[in-house]
Amino acid sequence: MYLSIPFCRTKCSFCNFASGVYSRDLFDRYVAHIEHDIDRAPALASEVGASFDPLLDSVYLGGGTPSVLAPGQLDRIFAAILRVFKLLPTTEFTVEVAPGTLSDDVLASLLRAGVSRVSLGAQSFVDRESHSVGRLHSRDITLRDVARLREAGINGISIDLIAGLPYQTAESWEYSLAEVIALAVPHVSVYMLEIDDESRLGRELIAGGTRYHAHHVPDDALTVALYERACERLNAAGIVQYEISNFAREGHQSRHNLRYWHRLPYYGFGVDAHSMLSAPTPSDPDRALRIAASDSLDAFLAGAPPEITIVSRQQAIEETYFLGLRLNRGVELLAIKERFGIDAVDDYREAIATLVADGLLAIEEGWLRLTPRGRLFSNEVFAAFLRA
Repeated sequence: MYLSIPFCRTKCSFCNFASGVYSRDLFDRYVAHIEHDIDRAPALASEVGASFDPLLDSVYLGGGTPSVLAPGQLDRIFAAILRVFKLLPTTEFTVEVAPGTLSDDVLASLLRAGVSRVSLGAQSFVDRESHSVGRLHSRDITLRDVARLREAGINGISIDLIAGLPYQTAESWEYSLAEVIALAVPHVSVYMLEIDDESRLGRELIAGGTRYHAHHVPDDALTVALYERACERLNAAGIVQYEISNFAREGHQSRHNLRYWHRLPYYGFGVDAHSMLSAPTPSDPDRALRIAASDSLDAFLAGAPPEITIVSRQQAIEETYFLGLRLNRGVELLAIKERFGIDAVDDYREAIATLVADGLLAIEEGWLRLTPRGRLFSNEVFAAFLRA
């Protein structure tokens, strides 16, 4: 289950996600809609002919910054989940937290709900870099929050880093990598900065201006070099890459994200959230439905109904390729044949051969996977599997 909490203390200059800074009087209305949609989930599944399974392997609150909600609002969301769904002691329960928003009351709310994992959006351990894109925390606050989580018994900690922030250099990046390795957290995510053209920083870069520190954004070559260095350092430290942007110690891979990449059913609640539910029929036992909430906060709060579509066989094949290829293990071609038919592989033989010749894909013992170079050009690789 994914719950979208689209509220932030500040909006990062590079971001154009369905999130933003809103007045707190809006939070209660939003939480009420989340509660309503969770309570209605079994009925909605029945109405559209989808299966409803209340047992959850993972829960993930993201956004946005869920920790900006008041503890009582978090408690209401957690209570709604437990009214309708069943969590086991082994359920992975993650909440995204911006360093500096982990108040005593928020931490107590996480503990009451049984949260087992926290994703901290550090982005950098160099204050100038994180502040340049609008983050409010410092290195010391991140270190303090990690210590407080551990003292409270939450040891499932993931830290986000971004390669390509303004002012970032090879030397400063080494410092951030050394800091995250020294913390010995079980999971690290490393993203190359993607600047949306419609974000404040994106518009400034297009205009050739200097606001938002645009003139200090590293070039693509340096950003790639920083990412590659992160792969080297983290793998050497035993925090092993298992997906394009994700690294983990043994047994600490994100089960929530693995469900997406393996195309397993999932529930989504909140603005711009999606569900994919199994909806088998006698003639199509693999039939699935996608349920998409509005990406407009105003429309969502006004009660706009979700958009419901059938996932076509072709869409399922494409998603199996480009989601599975995100993982280091890749996709097993025989499994694709067995699930979808021989044409699901044969139709892509020419594209695969070209990508292998270009050094972007490799085939080893029946598994198709991205090469290290392919990870740098993954969007181009994935586009080759889209037939629409």
